[in-house]
Amino acid sequence: MSKGHILIIEDDEDILQLVSFNLIKAGFHVSCAGNGEDGLKLLKTKNIDCLILDILLPGENGLAICRKIRAVETWTLPIIMLTAKTDDQEIIEGLESGADDYITKPFSPKVLIARVKVALRRYPVLNESTSENTPAEKILSINTLKIYPERHEVTVYDQKVELTFTEYSILEMLARRPGWVFTRQQIIDTVRGDNYAVTQRMIDVQIFSLRKKLGEAGAGIETVRGIGYRLKD
Repeated sequence: MSKGHILIIEDDEDILQLVSFNLIKAGFHVSCAGNGEDGLKLLKTKNIDCLILDILLPGENGLAICRKIRAVETWTLPIIMLTAKTDDQEIIEGLESGADDYITKPFSPKVLIARVKVALRRYPVLNESTSENTPAEKILSINTLKIYPERHEVTVYDQKVELTFTEYSILEMLARRPGWVFTRQQIIDTVRGDNYAVTQRMIDVQIFSLRKKLGEAGAGIETVRGIGYRLKD
């Protein structure tokens, strides 16, 4: 049985074959595209659970494609960047464009599979069925900010805020312990897993993006100098 439908957008045929072979071997269903335009067409016609996206593509690059996907409210899938670019600033640009994860080439197929599984776990499938016997959803509410863990949704003044799964995971972590101070390393270990290759600078980028998207409510995320971050209660 397939564990999920993964779309790969990659123009290098050798890498495309390597990634698709390992994903299929791991039990995933795979679709492939050699450029962003074809990839967007597949997103419109197939039920894709996760996207693996190269940055250096013919035509529009992966960053532009990522931003286009994030602009569509119904496309809430995780996006993993797979690229030869290794500079910190380039990685930050990928995350700021809406990517949830970043893997540099050359890469370990085992690590790639593990990252895909983690990404899928952090994008829970929404159960749209209703039942009188279904317990009421637990809501995390702090002033004008509301977090719906079961639906993976966030609202400010009852207006939905679109977040990447990493941004959402950080916000939920802070909201579950309002007033508590979390170090950058604690945030990395919690939302990404132990020994995850993410710099503390990237956590700062995620916090900056969170504050911007939350607007007025974003001011509740405080920087504790020399330590990390907390959410005011």
